[in-house]
Amino acid sequence: MLIAVCAFALAGSVSMAQAQSGGIVAPGGDPVPDEPPPATSANSWTVYKKATWYGPGFWGNQTACGMKLTPTTIGTAHKKLPCGTQVTFNHRGQTIYATVIDRGPYHKGYAWDLTKKAAKRVGFLEVGSGKIKATVTPAP
Repeated sequence: MLIAVCAFALAGSVSMAQAQSGGIVAPGGDPVPDEPPPATSANSWTVYKKATWYGPGFWGNQTACGMKLTPTTIGTAHKKLPCGTQVTFNHRGQTIYATVIDRGPYHKGYAWDLTKKAAKRVGFLEVGSGKIKATVTPAP
């Protein structure tokens, strides 16, 4: 059932270009990695939860949402949020816009797995794990 939910959400919500660019795609499908996502909706919420990151050992694997994980992928994993959900991560004054592309983390007490590139861009790579601010905007 989880695969069916991911496939359904993925079909209308997120493309490979969106996930690799951090969720933003210009008209014509070109990635625009440094542009903010559309304004958060009234359904958005902010949480401070523990996160970690995953990297080279997972490159080349297919995510639960159906895309291939690459070194340039900017995305996040969450146990329950649907594929395509937009998340804005803030850490020590840095911000990254990511899309839920996978399931995880599977370590007790953690809410988020960031891809290595996402963790690096938000300044979380060196920390490795800890609490991070996340603003969640559900997929339309």
